[in-house]
Amino acid sequence: CPTAADLRPINGTRLCAQLYADNSPYYDQCCAGEVLEVLPDSDMPYMPRGWSARVSSLMVGTRCELTVWDRKEKKGKSRRFSA
Repeated sequence: CPTAADLRPINGTRLCAQLYADNSPYYDQCCAGEVLEVLPDSDMPYMPRGWSARVSSLMVGTRCELTVWDRKEKKGKSRRFSA
């Protein structure tokens, strides 16, 4: 997995988080597969098409916090992640 300080796409824009689709019991293989990039100050009450219940691992950048809910429209239980 990248480090929290490494979350920058090719064009150099800062990312708040990256969510990964592939799962593995081995740490060095868990940040794999398709990647959903989350920009700072993003507000997404719904997961993008094809991402619902797919995220298996995530990395949050420095000075960022990612809050996720278990139901659509920011309902249900929530959990916060940081670097």
